[in-house]
Amino acid sequence: MEFIPYNSRLTYHKSPFGAVREGTGITFRIVLPRNIFCRESYLVLHKDGCEPVYIAMAWEKMQGDSEEWWTACVDAGETGLYFYTFKLVTQYGDRFITRFDASTGRITETADGDEFQLTVFDKDFQTPDSFKGSVMYQIFPDRFFKGSDRKYKSGGKKIFRNDWGEKPLWEPGKDGKIEKYDFFGGDFEGIIQKLDYLEKLGVGYIYLNPVFEAVSNHRYDTADYEKIDPVLGNEETFKLLCSEAKKHGISIILDGVFSHTGADSKYFNKDKNYGEGGAYNDRNSPYYGWYKFKSYPDEYDCWWGVDILPEIDETNDSYIEYIGKVLEKWTDAGAAGWRLDVADELPDKFLDFVRKKVKSLSPENIIIGEVWEDASDKTAYGERRRYLQGKQLDSVMNYPFAKAMISFAITGEAEGFNDTIAKICENYPKPVVDCLMNHIGTHDTCRVLNRLGTLDNYKSDSINRYEGGLDEEQTKTAKQLLMLLSTIQFTLPGVPCIYYGDEAGADGGVDPFNRGCYPWGKEDKELLSHYRLLGEIRRRHPAFADGDFIPVSSVLGCVAYERRTKSERIITVANRNSHPIVYILPDEGFNCLTGQNIVGKELYLDAFTASVSVMSCDK
Repeated sequence: MEFIPYNSRLTYHKSPFGAVREGTGITFRIVLPRNIFCRESYLVLHKDGCEPVYIAMAWEKMQGDSEEWWTACVDAGETGLYFYTFKLVTQYGDRFITRFDASTGRITETADGDEFQLTVFDKDFQTPDSFKGSVMYQIFPDRFFKGSDRKYKSGGKKIFRNDWGEKPLWEPGKDGKIEKYDFFGGDFEGIIQKLDYLEKLGVGYIYLNPVFEAVSNHRYDTADYEKIDPVLGNEETFKLLCSEAKKHGISIILDGVFSHTGADSKYFNKDKNYGEGGAYNDRNSPYYGWYKFKSYPDEYDCWWGVDILPEIDETNDSYIEYIGKVLEKWTDAGAAGWRLDVADELPDKFLDFVRKKVKSLSPENIIIGEVWEDASDKTAYGERRRYLQGKQLDSVMNYPFAKAMISFAITGEAEGFNDTIAKICENYPKPVVDCLMNHIGTHDTCRVLNRLGTLDNYKSDSINRYEGGLDEEQTKTAKQLLMLLSTIQFTLPGVPCIYYGDEAGADGGVDPFNRGCYPWGKEDKELLSHYRLLGEIRRRHPAFADGDFIPVSSVLGCVAYERRTKSERIITVANRNSHPIVYILPDEGFNCLTGQNIVGKELYLDAFTASVSVMSCDK
């Protein structure tokens, strides 16, 4: 076994674990083999983009005959991203400890290896306690439930349907553009009528895809930030939804689409559906400075080149002031937070403002950003971002977890799973970790049941889109894997988010087929019962709110980890193998919450099955 002089995830080597608040005292300890005869050692630390500082380490003691310990105690500097290695002066020349995998170091003759990361966050950074330990539920509003009897006449780009549950429309024009949008009529009244259902799932927060007036059914082409789309209801209906949801212990999170608007909006008004004004028609429009015209009026920056989505200059003071009023208006109406669409495309100035404004309205309001990568060290548009350092986001959509969970469920490769989870727990501030939005399917991805049933073998290009549809054997396998996967989702650090209908066995491939109607009356009862049990387990056990993540094992098709507080230990064991196993638990005394059999330390798990067990630590 290779000698390991340093492991950044062990408090024996670095204390405290992970990201730290500015000003926190940190102890670094390296363990060296006596036979290299180290004379001096240094912690080589630098803030991102700055020159390194060499901090002398003190010889601490001998450990047996073959090891010696060296330590350095430093106070965390100002907020930011830091990197470090170690330099050793030995009898054989200079040596270095660099990172050679996720967290462990090795002694090398050069300093060219990878560095360790240290995140230092604002000393006053807090995230909403009410969000931690809860369950989210994402609703694509047009497709959840129609609660009103309002009738709409198709016309223009809108087609209104009366065949709830049939496949969404997919008819791109000759140039590949979508010319028509179909609406099934889901609305706020429908959500209100299903609040009992959501409460029984254990839901504490509903995340709504965009609800403001727009041309499309997805509404990411905002036409008016101050007006609810009439198909969904109106401002009074939204207020009623928020107040009724509160009676069920549920809060509402809105989707903030602030990087672009629709071309057919009152701000840009390309089609003149909002009169003669708007940035496209009038250089004197109050909205003209919001947009980035190259050659007025027909050449302008668009989101990902889509000309119906003109980009906003989010540093424009007029726009920032306006969005402040929008945030205040809908918070006053009952919204409890925002999910920021494409947050990595929003500049620091704008994100700083949003946090300051939202938190001034209520510190318990949640701000979640759409970031698809590790958000602690992401570089976007040539700039290192500081989303999670205390002045911007509370949390992010947790794509690294989603990728790890789905990969394990599809491939059965357990190796590396716990390492992926531990890396995020190490790099993100603990207040963020406790609020991570842990999804396994969204409006942007294929339905998870179909990914599992087809083992990810679906087509996602715009020409030959995968529509969904599983045969009987695929459905059986997919259900088993989804029950395993959701058990992991509900027990990892952060907050699980159910994409509407996944809990009922909803079918669907890629966009728009992943945005089909909730299958009311055709729910998979076994799957639904499973999700309700998971929600109840989370509600009863505080370890899911802020418990530490303790990796146990991830090997041979099986993953195990604990969530631990001073009062309880909860262990999740997931067997992805196609055969039963007997898993030896770390200790005796665990009681299974999900129905599996435990004898002493032996946990009996069927194929494609996960279990959750708890042990009290009060004694």
